Amino acid sequence: MQELYRLNLGLGSLPLLSDAETRSISAENPEGEKGGGAKAAPAADNAASMLGEGWKVRPCITLEPQSTTCLADIQGPGVIQHIWITVHPNAYRDTILRFFWDGEAEASIEVPLGDFFCNGHALRYNVNSLPMAVNPSGGFNSYWPMPFRKGARITIENQHPEAIGGFFYQITYALTEVPDNAAYFHAQWRRSLTTREVPEHVIVDGIQGHGHYVGTFLAWTQLSNGWWGEGEIKFFLDGDTTYPTICGTGTEDYFCGAWGFGGETYSTPFLGYPLYRKEPGEVPRHGLYRWHIFDPIRFKQDLKVTMQALGWWPNRKFEPLTDDIASVAYWYQTEPHAPFPAFPPVHERYSR
Repeated sequence: MQELYRLNLGLGSLPLLSDAETRSISAENPEGEKGGGAKAAPAADNAASMLGEGWKVRPCITLEPQSTTCLADIQGPGVIQHIWITVHPNAYRDTILRFFWDGEAEASIEVPLGDFFCNGHALRYNVNSLPMAVNPSGGFNSYWPMPFRKGARITIENQHPEAIGGFFYQITYALTEVPDNAAYFHAQWRRSLTTREVPEHVIVDGIQGHGHYVGTFLAWTQLSNGWWGEGEIKFFLDGDTTYPTICGTGTEDYFCGAWGFGGETYSTPFLGYPLYRKEPGEVPRHGLYRWHIFDPIRFKQDLKVTMQALGWWPNRKFEPLTDDIASVAYWYQTEPHAPFPAFPPVHERYSR
C-alpha cells in the first residue's frame, strides 16, 4: 500500500522515492518500450523529412472507419496515471473508448470518447477539474489512477463513416506492485429519453461487488422551456429497493450550485457546470460533472444511481419532463463486474 501511496496524486508524496518504473505509450512509442521512442523513419513527404530519424516523425495515427485500434496493451502489475488525447470533435460520439483489466473479455470502461472526458453532445468546451481537464483546444486529460495486476488493454472503436485522422494520444503508467485492497476503475455510459410517466434517468444499475462510486457526468438536452433542474439524485445501496439510502434535493444541488445556477457556468476541482449552450435554432444543452473524491459513495454488494427530470408548472407544482439525458458513471470495484448493457449504435448517440 505504501508503494501505491507514493504514486498518489497528492503533492506530499512527491519527495518519496519509489521502485516503480515509468513508461509512456504514444504514436511515437506504441509499445511503451524502454528506449523505444522516436524510432520512426520519415518518408520523403513527411514533415520531418529534412530532420531525419529521432525527430517528430509519427506524432499521431489515423482511426480507420468501422475498425478497432488497440492504443495500449500493457503487462502488469502497474497503474495508469495520466491519459492525454486530442482529436477532431467528429470522434467525440462516433468512437468508443474501452478499457480491459487483467485479460477480461468484457470492458470495465465503455464510453464515447468525448463523454468520458466530460465533453458531451459532441461539443468541445473547457473543463478545469482535478481528475479530468479539457484544455484549449480540446486537450483531453484524465488523472484517475487505474491500477491493474496482470495487464491493461485500451482500445478505441471508430464507428464514423470515414477515417478519423490526427488522433494524438499519450498514456503514462507506472510498473509497480499493486496492493490487494486496490480496486479497478470502471465507467459506463447511458442515454435515455425521460417521460412524463417515468421522469427518471438511470445513471447506472446492476453494479455488483464491493467498491465506491466516485463521479457523475451528465450531458443534458432540454426539450421543454423553463427550468429543468428540480429532480433529485438517488443512490440505492446494498439491497435498497423502493427507497434509496442517499437522496439529493435537486439537480443543481447535487452539482453543488444553487437556485438554478443563476444563469452562470463554473468549473472547479471537484464539480462543475461548464456547458450551457442555447443558440438560435437549437435546443438548450447542458454539461455537468461531480467528483466524489473526498466523499465517495461506498457500497459492499450492489449499487443503482438515478436522476429525476423535473421542472415547474405555472401553479408552482413539480412538472415531470421529457428530456434527453446522457451520463457517465465512474466507480471503483472488485472484479469481476456485472455485464454492461448492450452499447447503443452510433445513430442512437447523435446529439440533438
